Amino acid sequence: MAHSLVISADDYAYHQAVDEGILALIRQGRLTATSCMVMSPRWPHAAQALTPEIREKADIGLHLDFTEFGEPIRQPLSSLIIRSFVHGLSASAIRQNITLQLDRFEEALGTRPDYIDGHQHVHQLPQIRQALLEIIQQRYGQHGPWLRISNPPAADGLKGSIIRALGAHALQHRALKQGLQCNGRLLGVYDFNDHSVPYLERLRICLQQAQEANGMPVLMCHPALPDTAAPPSDPIAQARGAEFDALMSPEFEALLTEFSVKPARGTEFLRQG
Repeated sequence: MAHSLVISADDYAYHQAVDEGILALIRQGRLTATSCMVMSPRWPHAAQALTPEIREKADIGLHLDFTEFGEPIRQPLSSLIIRSFVHGLSASAIRQNITLQLDRFEEALGTRPDYIDGHQHVHQLPQIRQALLEIIQQRYGQHGPWLRISNPPAADGLKGSIIRALGAHALQHRALKQGLQCNGRLLGVYDFNDHSVPYLERLRICLQQAQEANGMPVLMCHPALPDTAAPPSDPIAQARGAEFDALMSPEFEALLTEFSVKPARGTEFLRQG
């Protein structure tokens, strides 16, 4: 029996190497979702490449951003986490930021996002998750996008535990109560600076986890073309290139066959489920 797996690339529109790598992997059937940084200066240009052909192959989501681009709230992740947990962020600024990003997505693509996640998982933070769910309810009612919950398995160690602790359970509980659909486990969390384990071996572990997962598992990744210059501001450029090479390789295709895993779009998985 084949096991469906959403393979979701973050950071579309971050820079050219990211965009070209993600599009190439979608065309090859190695990715089935990508989430977009709509406050990036590249977004208007990058959105034009999300053609009907691409959209038939992959869900296109919003990568909700409070730390990288844009205003009215843009600050380092550590500061954002602390301020959100003490409810020190401006509620009106949060709503303005979320609304602006949804507007920019819809204006460029003519439709709502297929799903929503968060850059550095900020969509799960207190205050932000509450505002996000309220805005989804107001804009879309019962026909909102599915939410990518950042709930890595316990085997993903300290980093996975920290990500879950940002508010995975609280967001999922409230989203389901609101009638929204969510993924099961989020796979693919690792330390981008740890090059001791080849990424292909990390993918092997993720595919094994996908076999054992309940609900709709999602494999999160951050690929980019390795031979295209990345801006100095990209702290994970080396990891991105390694991810692209592994995902595009025949060895990854062989792993999919070995573990009976089939890449699938989240919208199709949830519709059938």
